[in-house]
Amino acid sequence: MSILEISFISRNLEKEFNEGARLVKTHGPERAKKIRIRIAALRAAVTLYDFRPPKKGPSRCHEPAEGNRKGKFHLSVDLDHPYRLIFTPAHDPIPTHDDGGLDWSKVTAVTILGVENTHE
Repeated sequence: MSILEISFISRNLEKEFNEGARLVKTHGPERAKKIRIRIAALRAAVTLYDFRPPKKGPSRCHEPAEGNRKGKFHLSVDLDHPYRLIFTPAHDPIPTHDDGGLDWSKVTAVTILGVENTHE
């Protein structure tokens, strides 16, 4: 059984997320703690299906319903409101169902895009 692979959109973001002091300096102690928890949960998953609603849990993983990320297979999990950790499946092509929706059960790798206030 494999675990979900995690990569980062840039080397700079990877350093930020992997250096504890830098993560706290950038995001503050509360958000940094939640980022570490969410990354650990993603790493522990076998596929993204482990996060599929209604298996929401505290992370509330979902695809955006509106805004500039809608329809781009970007997903997010809760951090401290209104901030969310944004990521996308790291597959080419992205696994989809016949209707074009994301097949969460076949997503075995994600790329972290960053942290955003999704209400701006």
